[in-house]
Amino acid sequence: MTAIREGQTMTKYRIVACDDHAHITCTLDMSLRRLGYDIETYPCGELALEAVRREPPALLITDCQMPNGMNGLELCRKIRSDGRFDGMPIIMLTSKGYELSEEILKRDLHIAAMIGKPFSPRDLARLVETLIIPQLASV
Repeated sequence: MTAIREGQTMTKYRIVACDDHAHITCTLDMSLRRLGYDIETYPCGELALEAVRREPPALLITDCQMPNGMNGLELCRKIRSDGRFDGMPIIMLTSKGYELSEEILKRDLHIAAMIGKPFSPRDLARLVETLIIPQLASV
């Protein structure tokens, strides 16, 4: 599994990831960078929002609960309120046992998927590829 290849050239897709736990962002960085993705990680929603606005990524991965500043739900609301990011897939990471309705999040914030922590980096990588591959058709 690698970042999408077109002929002999590899398209590097940019991913923004946001989580207040360094071990999570480190895991995301290592597992997705190894597959050829260009990943930027941030410890809070404010910095992730700045990165998304500066250069829209192919995908956003965000934690739901972040105690300092903007949490993942607020980040998603701000992103979805800006029409430039309508088609950008978002993966929401949630702590084990955190009660959220995936159906409501998908409907209201157009979250592509929710993943509980702890998560399998391999399963997350597969999900990332299923969300990014359709973007080839729009390039």
